[in-house]
Amino acid sequence: MNNTAGFKLRLSVPAAAVEIFEAALQALGGAVARDAGGRRAEVPLDVYLKEEPARAELSDMLSAAAAAAGLAPPPFTIEALPALDWVAESRKGLPPLRVGRFFVYASHAAAERPASAIAIRIEAGQAFGTGHHESTRGCLVALEALSRRGRPRACLDLGCGTGLLAVAMAKLWRAPVLACDIDPLAVAVARENARLNGVGPAVRAVRSDGAARRSLASRGPYDVIAANILAPPLAAMAGDLRRALAPGGRLILSGLLRGQDGAVLARCRARHLRLESRLVLGDWVTLVLRG
Repeated sequence: MNNTAGFKLRLSVPAAAVEIFEAALQALGGAVARDAGGRRAEVPLDVYLKEEPARAELSDMLSAAAAAAGLAPPPFTIEALPALDWVAESRKGLPPLRVGRFFVYASHAAAERPASAIAIRIEAGQAFGTGHHESTRGCLVALEALSRRGRPRACLDLGCGTGLLAVAMAKLWRAPVLACDIDPLAVAVARENARLNGVGPAVRAVRSDGAARRSLASRGPYDVIAANILAPPLAAMAGDLRRALAPGGRLILSGLLRGQDGAVLARCRARHLRLESRLVLGDWVTLVLRG
């Protein structure tokens, strides 16, 4: 008799590289949970899997992620789990999160929702974007700050992952939001999360590999664009983002490590985008620019 309920992959990575490794580990098809116990230089990551991963394939995946982060591949362990609810186990790494008026939670924490909060349900083990990473939190802070400046006519969540920011914009303003991602799984997850959060009619999720696609341009220009990606693609897309932004619109850029924001900002200023605010959370920077 097989008493194994699944497997747990564990590794630790530098805090600045958590996002890169989380995105890579999603490809294993399990639930990724980070240790939420405070800020630290090395962050433990656990991946709960139904099947044991092939070690050679896993090593190649981690090597690619490490190369993208400029690191050596991290060591890892794989252990068999006894019969247990491995999805519930993964939720331990996803406590509810309060950011201003936003309250991001998974179903196991539904009872903790404050009555006055803008509640957003995002489950563990989905595409990237549960709100716990500093880059996503920075975007939520920026969105709430913008909520005091009027209601936008159209919004764009570029690189939407779970669709968290798209849902936040739809709930905040009751405005139409286009959510897009290069990953078709993320698009499906974002579409489902919009439905679960009661903003399905307001959020349209599509696959796109950038801001220049005709399907994106046809629904613009956008009064608010949130792009939580990484520095190189944001710098490369500065011109496309400027063209997609409505006059006087706001552009929220995140996924930038300290020291990377200067180059991205220079590209944006060359396209006549003006810096309104710069938010630093941990090692990550969020920029808000105005068209």
